[in-house]
Amino acid sequence: MAGTVNGSSWWSEVQLAVARRAAEAAVDAAVAYLMPDPAARLDRLLDAVGHFVRDPGDREKYLAFRRRVTGDPAIRARARQLLSNRTMVKRLAVNWGIQQLLLAPSERRHAEQRHGVHVPTFLLIDPTSACNLRCKGCWAAGYDRGPSLSRERFDSLLREAKELGIYWFVLSGGEPFAYKPLLDVVARHTDATFMAYTNGTLITDQVADRLAELGNFSPAISLEGWKEETDERRGAGVFDKVMAAMDRLRERGVIFGASVTVTSRNAETLFSDAFIDFLIDKGVAYLWSFHYVPVGPEADLDLMVKPHQRAWLVRRVNELRATRPIFIADFWNDGHFTQGCIAGARLYLHITPNGDAEPCAFAHFATHNINEVSLVDALKSPLFAAYQRRIPFSSNHYAPCPIIDNPAALREMVAESGARPTHPGAEAVLAADRARFLDDLSARWHEVADALERETHVTASERS
Repeated sequence: MAGTVNGSSWWSEVQLAVARRAAEAAVDAAVAYLMPDPAARLDRLLDAVGHFVRDPGDREKYLAFRRRVTGDPAIRARARQLLSNRTMVKRLAVNWGIQQLLLAPSERRHAEQRHGVHVPTFLLIDPTSACNLRCKGCWAAGYDRGPSLSRERFDSLLREAKELGIYWFVLSGGEPFAYKPLLDVVARHTDATFMAYTNGTLITDQVADRLAELGNFSPAISLEGWKEETDERRGAGVFDKVMAAMDRLRERGVIFGASVTVTSRNAETLFSDAFIDFLIDKGVAYLWSFHYVPVGPEADLDLMVKPHQRAWLVRRVNELRATRPIFIADFWNDGHFTQGCIAGARLYLHITPNGDAEPCAFAHFATHNINEVSLVDALKSPLFAAYQRRIPFSSNHYAPCPIIDNPAALREMVAESGARPTHPGAEAVLAADRARFLDDLSARWHEVADALERETHVTASERS
């Protein structure tokens, strides 16, 4: 818990500690109840939870969820699979569901009052730039392959974050599993939740065993589509290694996901019935969808998702959410859920392997480095302040991004804050030719997005 500065904060910390212990006991009892027969007992547990949902709006959402679970045998089968590792279920439920979502917001509010800075919900950290693959078009390819956060700084960064009420950490790279001290450091923070974007090829039997034991770490494994597409970008044999890694995780009850980069060439493949059903059969619990962003001087602009494809993705992802037992997040099309861009330390920031504090994984600019300052000081970056003043960058939440949807905003924020590129070539996204391309593409997308907004988010009064 955060350090105390007066009696009130001390009492708040005591209350939070007691609440966490009570939550752990409740989750432990619920899991123990479900384990013998999850499919049969899930209904009764949901009914019990429903007695505590009083708010009319929340009640409506609960009943819709209840109907979906009751009416979909596939969801019930997934419940049995996802509950197979009791340690993981308990730690994710307590650390993320209760600590991060219910208790931590109060801690973050106290920290904001104490430090006079907005505290985000989670951190994206690249502990290392090392990687065993050389994937074409990798967003991190511009960074040097040498730097890594020291074990001591990685550990202390997590402690600083938790003192601010941040208990959710997303890891990328580089390849997170190429960072030798990774799981030993994670083991020191059993009260936090970790997720990693990984190529999956380093998830051996030994690593899978450790993940099952820890219970607070979920890998999201990157795929480009089927074997041909994945091996073409990531290297021969990678797809088969990923399949083996997924099998290891599923056998041990480790909850894991997948991550895809959507381009103009693979969108229909990635969101086809066949591919989504394949992921579900492999045991994938969630899918993160990233649209291709032209990072670095060698970016292929032709790979960017076209406006008509992006509109199709909105409709297609909503269809899959209603018919498939897998959680899907489409970051560039899901701005309505987040009320705009989540970057710039509004909901998260990105720490690079050499310590630069960037607004997001695709905006490679910074004013502060956490090897030189504390996390609190890094949060006071003028670049982050510029983001937070402008979010949302558009009144239409189908266009949340300051890089591909509102590119003039990124140029303004970098100039206003005096931020520097964090690697050679990062400034290419601001250059005249790239700027003209992005301005034109974003203008065309706004036309489509405005029509989509009228189609999918009309108000009740407009319907009547």
